[in-house]
Amino acid sequence: MREILVNVTPRETRAALIENGGTQDVYVERAGRRGIVGNLYKGRVSRVLPGMQAAFIDIGLERTAFLHASDIASAVPPEAEEGPPPVEDIAGLVMPGQDILVQVLKEPLGTKGARLTTLVSLPSRFLVYMPFGRGVGVSARIDDEGTREHFRALVRELAATSGGQGGYIVRTAAHRAPLEALRADMLYLARLWEQVRQESRRAATATRVHSDLPLGARMLRDELGPDVRRVLVDSAEEGERMRQFAAAFMPEAVERIEYYTGPRPLFELYGVEEEIARALDRKVQLKSGGHIVIDQTESMTTVDVNTGGYVGTRSAEDTVYRTNLEAVLTIARQLRLRNLGGIIIIDFIDMQDAAHREQLLAALQEALAADRAQRQGAQPQVRELLILAHAEVVERLLDEEAPVFADLEQRVRKPIRLQSEALYSIEQFDVVLA
Repeated sequence: MREILVNVTPRETRAALIENGGTQDVYVERAGRRGIVGNLYKGRVSRVLPGMQAAFIDIGLERTAFLHASDIASAVPPEAEEGPPPVEDIAGLVMPGQDILVQVLKEPLGTKGARLTTLVSLPSRFLVYMPFGRGVGVSARIDDEGTREHFRALVRELAATSGGQGGYIVRTAAHRAPLEALRADMLYLARLWEQVRQESRRAATATRVHSDLPLGARMLRDELGPDVRRVLVDSAEEGERMRQFAAAFMPEAVERIEYYTGPRPLFELYGVEEEIARALDRKVQLKSGGHIVIDQTESMTTVDVNTGGYVGTRSAEDTVYRTNLEAVLTIARQLRLRNLGGIIIIDFIDMQDAAHREQLLAALQEALAADRAQRQGAQPQVRELLILAHAEVVERLLDEEAPVFADLEQRVRKPIRLQSEALYSIEQFDVVLA
């Protein structure tokens, strides 16, 4: 059973998702600076980089944002495609000075600007609408194949009768949604997209065209499923706004939104403050006595697992295996709490037993299955992985490391393409979902 906590202060609003007594996700929205992921902007192409198959886009922020060719809606009509279409050349897709409607995929980090896409997605309570997509996808949390196929057929039929173009994703909350609710969501999304299009025509260049909901309403839309027992809000004003949002879009949930007036701070009562403090530490202790060390850079995140003072009661192999298994759950939670994505390298303690290695990999995959970022990364629209690196690195991967490279392709079940970049140093590389 899950609970949603919302803590409001003059400077920020914080929300936490609690599952079986433990903190699974924490979200923060500062009054002076809301996050920009999901926002739509009317940008202007400032520079095209053919060697990187990318462009820099001015969207009105301090740093120009990054748009890769694989994140641009294809100019090739879907019916003309046979199999996975190749990524079109960036020079044929955008040009300097061109105005373009873009959506933010990733926040700016360090010296890197925001990551953009033109493949717009607009979420509602039960559906996600993709104006430039096609077909119908279903949330990975709906795991019964019969139910998944039912929703695919139902949404296809609704889309055909509405006459709209584009694709849809059925969200988890739609599991018990009546037909009329899905139809209403589809009509709402069509109106919203038309508003976005009209605003993008009127708006000045490098300005925001559309923003997502504030955090409280967003938590209701994205997380308030039937498994959520209650929503506790420690602000009467925010609680009322959330109840009004629920009354308009999910009236059955209004009674689950409660105003918390207890003597102890809400996040302290549920141990969320302690979890946040741990999430800020580089070193995270395991109950057994081992620990993990998390280091984050602009290009990747590394996680190192150590036994620490844990010596176990059996063999060294058993001690290592148990430490690695315990670390899996902690790593999955920390990735969610810290909102980490991109390239993540986990250095588990070496195990000699092949069965232990397979069991550890299965445990890791299961622990990450509930992570929205991991699920999105595993969506089938990713056709291949493109690795941009220094020519010497590419040469080594194709020569000395060829067996390892082939094994990696087999593990990720996607083709991996290597591309040398003359301007990259030998330590520099990028991995792009194409």
